[in-house]
Amino acid sequence: MRKILLLSISLFSMAYSGYAQQDDLMKMLDNEPENKKMEPVTSTFKATRIINSSSVENLAHGVLDFRILHRFGRISDGLDNSFGFDNATTRIGLDYGVTKWLMIGLGHNTLQKINDGFVKVRLKQQYQHGFPITVSYFAGMGIVGDKAPTLPAGQEYFYSHRLSYAHQLLLARKFSNRLSLQLMPTIVHQNLVDSAKSSNTTIALGAGGRLKVSKRIAITAEYYYRINNTDMPHFGAKTYNSLSLGADIETGGHVFQLFFCNSLGITERSFITQTTDTWEKGQLHFGFNISRVFTVVKPKEFKGGDKKEW
Repeated sequence: MRKILLLSISLFSMAYSGYAQQDDLMKMLDNEPENKKMEPVTSTFKATRIINSSSVENLAHGVLDFRILHRFGRISDGLDNSFGFDNATTRIGLDYGVTKWLMIGLGHNTLQKINDGFVKVRLKQQYQHGFPITVSYFAGMGIVGDKAPTLPAGQEYFYSHRLSYAHQLLLARKFSNRLSLQLMPTIVHQNLVDSAKSSNTTIALGAGGRLKVSKRIAITAEYYYRINNTDMPHFGAKTYNSLSLGADIETGGHVFQLFFCNSLGITERSFITQTTDTWEKGQLHFGFNISRVFTVVKPKEFKGGDKKEW
């Protein structure tokens, strides 16, 4: 009888222990998705721009980015234009991370002497095992500084004709450590266009991506398809959709971007609606984006760090 009692107690203890372990395991499984949902997906792209377009990446709070965007002339012009090096367009700008979700920027372009500014807001972050994409909103404005163009008889050129606006919804997903893709529904409004047959508002859909091929190098691509205004001229010349192919090279915490594109312009108005060159005719431009970042506001966790002894 004693043996049976001891055996019963042993079996009961083993069953209770197994149940307790199973209960703990179920609690861990129940909590695991919640923990993973709290892990945001970072570094969808390695820079705040894919090539011409803004990416969903923002500067960190308190970080100032001095950025130079450079586009040379047509390579197909040959020796007459030193393969494009004698004719170049440059944008020099300052971008700033106001908060971790808000970024602003100002810049000056040598093409048409355009002064531009933008605001980029991160609306939603991609999470592991959670929300599947990162969503940002981009709004920009440009002011042409060139001399007033000659308009048809009877038409007057107003200052408001110099203004243009761009609105974009940036939808990006990081599929893996190697591949990221982004869609960019876009509206560009110009207060003055080159033809009465064209609409002041251009609707376009952009797509861009990044494919990492080594530890420090990634291939990038970007294309914009204009849904309307496909035949809109620019100073009488035919315009084309913008296509860019390039590479990101990571160097010591910075990203150096090299690429070829058919767009000489740099602002959204310029490269989406005013691209007058085409890949089909070999009318390509070599370009690069470089930047230097400065920490203007030191993060709280690093404040006072200079006084500590290691």
